[in-house]
Amino acid sequence: MPQRIEELDALRGLMLVWITCTHLPTVLSTYVNQPFGFFAATEGFIFLSALFTGRIYFRIAERDGSGAMWRKLWTRAGKLYCYQLLLLAFAFVIEAPIAAHGNTPAVHNLLDFYFTASHTRAFIDAALMLYRPPLLDILPIYIILLALTPLALMLGERFGWKYAIAGGFTLWLLAQFGFRSFVYHVQSRAFGLRIPLNEMGAFDLWAWQLWWLVGLWLGVRWAKDDFRLDWVKRMTIPAAIAAIFFLILRYAQMTGVLTFGKSGLLLDKWDFGVGRMIDFTAVGVLAIRSRSALSFFAIRPLVMLGQASLPVFCVHLLCVFFALTIMGNDPIIRDWKAIVVILTSLTALLLTARIAANRRANSGGNRAAKPKLPTPPPAGYQPGLATQKVV
Repeated sequence: MPQRIEELDALRGLMLVWITCTHLPTVLSTYVNQPFGFFAATEGFIFLSALFTGRIYFRIAERDGSGAMWRKLWTRAGKLYCYQLLLLAFAFVIEAPIAAHGNTPAVHNLLDFYFTASHTRAFIDAALMLYRPPLLDILPIYIILLALTPLALMLGERFGWKYAIAGGFTLWLLAQFGFRSFVYHVQSRAFGLRIPLNEMGAFDLWAWQLWWLVGLWLGVRWAKDDFRLDWVKRMTIPAAIAAIFFLILRYAQMTGVLTFGKSGLLLDKWDFGVGRMIDFTAVGVLAIRSRSALSFFAIRPLVMLGQASLPVFCVHLLCVFFALTIMGNDPIIRDWKAIVVILTSLTALLLTARIAANRRANSGGNRAAKPKLPTPPPAGYQPGLATQKVV
């Protein structure tokens, strides 16, 4: 298994903290929601996950064969699907009754389709990953992308990554012109799909698959020791100009000085507009140029969060649901309650990461302690003749 790079694990852990603080309904959310331009922690989390996935599972395919790679990736996707079912059960069995009988309009709005449709139908649609309630809509995208990753790796290596990226770019381009709506209407006519499009999640899979594909491709190049960064130095000045431009644009838009109209689609998060890709890439170039500063973030808590990213992500959703429940009719959690909610949530994330780290350590120790079976003697072996010369 490839050696982990703690700086990247810490960066992913930092993004999990960023996502949590953004999703919690506190005053802090206003300040951490896309503070560096038109990109969020979601882009970074998806990209780094794809980067690690491409690197790790390409090496597994090289070492153990493509069959082992398919099995491990689908096993991981199945594990994530179980996580999704548990989160749905929590939302429908615990949160929904509270929202139905209490003053929790925020939770009620999140589960709007669950209340308007029959509960059985809502759960079946959610289990099929058709119904994706808000907050629970990114994990199904991740599961689908992970399940399709073996095919992407196989096609990329067999026919060339330029064709795979070109195909992904074509789908992304179609997504910018409403391809998701077209597919939805085709499904509705062909299969009698009855769930509204807006209840199928905010993220457009047809657009976000390109970001995952690019991450996979770079991960494979990394695994081949072909991940060269010579071009970064040449792109530093253009990247700085682009990053500053989008940063100014972002705060002009926040203060109401500037409105985008139809051009706002270029910066849309859910359809992953081209402006967001440019902005993230520019900031990424600047981060690579100052990568020595990343060691500052490689503290143990962030590293642990990054190494246990998926269970930590799921626990963060539970924390957000809890916060929305206690928020009641208030538009936001303020003052000491906000501080308690934030600190409690971050503590829950760290405890989850610690438990996951202990499980990995125990599992590794058990493997190390497992005695090796003796090698059977060759056929015809007789004691006492082992040192005799064979003629």
